[in-house]
Amino acid sequence: MGITSGLVLYSVIWFMTFLVVIPFRLQTQGDVGEVVPGTHAGSPEVHNLKKKAWITTLISFVLWAIIATIIITGMITVEDFDWFNNLNRSSDAVGGTNG
Repeated sequence: MGITSGLVLYSVIWFMTFLVVIPFRLQTQGDVGEVVPGTHAGSPEVHNLKKKAWITTLISFVLWAIIATIIITGMITVEDFDWFNNLNRSSDAVGGTNG
């Protein structure tokens, strides 16, 4: 895995984790009892985004380290997901016969 693919993998994990972490301990305007006119009662009043971003960064780093280790060591490869034998093997791609 190269640097670019590692950064892309981390970014995807970070944003997916962030979308999961955002709703935790969220207080809406309706919960607080102070709904601003023109806004929905479900609009966030206390969101703690900075704290949630740091929590997301820590969680996503741990997940990224686990997934990157699995990819780099080759414990799971693309061939493990080739359930219907659709990938071209090297012997088939270079002058192999079909039967």
